[in-house]
Amino acid sequence: MKLYADEAGAGEVRALRAVAVSQLSRVEVPAALWAKQRLGELDVVDAQVLTAEFEADFHGTDQSVPRFSAVAASVEVLEDAARLCAVHGLRAYDAVQLACATAARAADPGVGTVAAFDRLLRQAAAAEGFTLLPARLP
Repeated sequence: MKLYADEAGAGEVRALRAVAVSQLSRVEVPAALWAKQRLGELDVVDAQVLTAEFEADFHGTDQSVPRFSAVAASVEVLEDAARLCAVHGLRAYDAVQLACATAARAADPGVGTVAAFDRLLRQAAAAEGFTLLPARLP
């Protein structure tokens, strides 16, 4: 979300060069953008534009490759997410996001940072050995 909405921490997230996301982001980000529109934080045109930008980043376009590496919510990822719920008390989607980060790290040991702004998710990611972005919440 921080890539598309001007929120605290957006600058640090926008500076990232490589981003792996859960496949669930395909639903979560547009849902969050349209929720902002319903709350009056975005007008309809801005919500449409930002959703289109996200979809171009997620799927790529005729002129560009996807910006994100999407991690599938496979059976193994969901099993790990269930474990993370039990161990860290995470909400379902947060657990899936963290399980996807863990799967990305297993595929590429260079993946070591999780961008998170929810305190419980940050605690869980740190406990699972990830570096946090931002280093501290505002």
